[in-house]
Amino acid sequence: MPKHGLLTTLVCATVLLQATTAMAQDMKQLFPTQYAGTLKKIRDSGVIRLGHRENSPPFAFLDLKGKPVGYSLDLCEAVVDEVAAELDKEIRIEYQPVTPENRLDLVTSGAIDMECGSTTNTFERRKRVAFSPTIFVTGIKLLVPQSSKVRSLRDLKGKTVVFSRGTVHAEWMPKLAERQNLPIAFVSGADHNESFAMLASGKADAFANDDVQLYGMVAETRTGKQYRVVGEFLTYADYALMFRKDDPQFAEVVERAFVKLSGSRTISAIYDKWFVRPLPSGVRLNMPMSPHMEELFKVQGLQGD
Repeated sequence: MPKHGLLTTLVCATVLLQATTAMAQDMKQLFPTQYAGTLKKIRDSGVIRLGHRENSPPFAFLDLKGKPVGYSLDLCEAVVDEVAAELDKEIRIEYQPVTPENRLDLVTSGAIDMECGSTTNTFERRKRVAFSPTIFVTGIKLLVPQSSKVRSLRDLKGKTVVFSRGTVHAEWMPKLAERQNLPIAFVSGADHNESFAMLASGKADAFANDDVQLYGMVAETRTGKQYRVVGEFLTYADYALMFRKDDPQFAEVVERAFVKLSGSRTISAIYDKWFVRPLPSGVRLNMPMSPHMEELFKVQGLQGD
């Protein structure tokens, strides 16, 4: 093709693209998207309310200045960016502390629009709320004093175990003990800090929690010489961000945000920030992404090749 013919073709293509883009923008103005549910609520108020845990490192906790930070909060903020792009509007974030006991109620009541913590996606919970793609895979293990002879669930026969109220551990641990016919006493704390304090004071012989949270607490409290995580996984759990169910518009935006995170490999960088690099306190978890996690993100379409 002669050069002037190619140039003419490129000019025509450019003009057509500009015209198509302008037409799309005009159509959007003439027929704006009718938002409902969470997106309408955010558009009308200009505010998105994020629920966060205060003591669940490295997922959601308070830094040295009292600011909520963590892996889950970084992922939530990526969703907020996508919401702002969808609404073509600047969105202000309001943070609200949540506990294991009240987090589901705060989501369903509309007090918060999304929960950014360490919440397990379960069948029972999906009856009340919706979840993002999986952000982490973990499972229950036991935290015990270094001097303890407890190495497994069976070693807890005749002993006391603490868990935090409102967690899946409060449901699963008694069932595990019953199935193995183990006489174990159970006590509970209002949150992970209180549960850890009960272990430290001798009111419990072991603290049952997801292993990553136990490692996080030991690192943040710098008590690695006093406590250790023991045993095989007693259960497995998928963590995810939580939001209101039956809200397809918001769910689609959440899904799109995760696709963008993976396409730029941002999700890997966010993971390394909280699980490999030093936390605000200076301590490290030294938990590189496992092959299972890498494969899971690929299967979900979250991580590019």
